[in-house]
This record gives sequence, structure tokens and C-alpha cells, in this order.
Amino acid sequence: AARKSAPTTGGVKKPHRYRPGTVALREIRKYQKSTELLIRKLPFQRLVREIAQDFKTDLRFQSHAVLALQEAAEAYLVGLFEDT
Repeated sequence: AARKSAPTTGGVKKPHRYRPGTVALREIRKYQKSTELLIRKLPFQRLVREIAQDFKTDLRFQSHAVLALQEAAEAYLVGLFEDT
């Protein structure tokens, strides 16, 4: 028959938890609204320099050039993730 659970007296209240997926959806909406770059600038810059070394040594980059590459890379990745 129907089971009765004994009321817990003086029990510790469980911390509030959102259902699976709720926080993920909120995060998706947050990042869709935002326009700031999501990859850290310095690690990206190191990657650009490392890749460029394979083509020509002692290359120098304007800061705007690295920024333009990062904008393009992030736009490309966003497009890639939209299709999955």
C-alpha cells in the first residue's frame, strides 16, 4: 500500500539544485547574448606564434593582427558548434 515517510525533525536542509540541463541552457543564453572573446588572449597569442614559427622564424605580429585572428577563430568555432 501507500508508504508513509516519517517527517524528519531537525534535519539538515538539502542545498537547492537545478534540474539537469537548466544551468546549461542558462549558460547558452548568456554566451549567445555576449560579444566578448571567450578564449584567453595570451594562450591564443602563444598558439599563433607557435604555429607561425613552422612557416617562418622571427615573425612579428601587430597586436591587432592577433586580435583579428582570434575574432576569426572564435567565429569559426561558433559556426562549427552550431552545426553539432
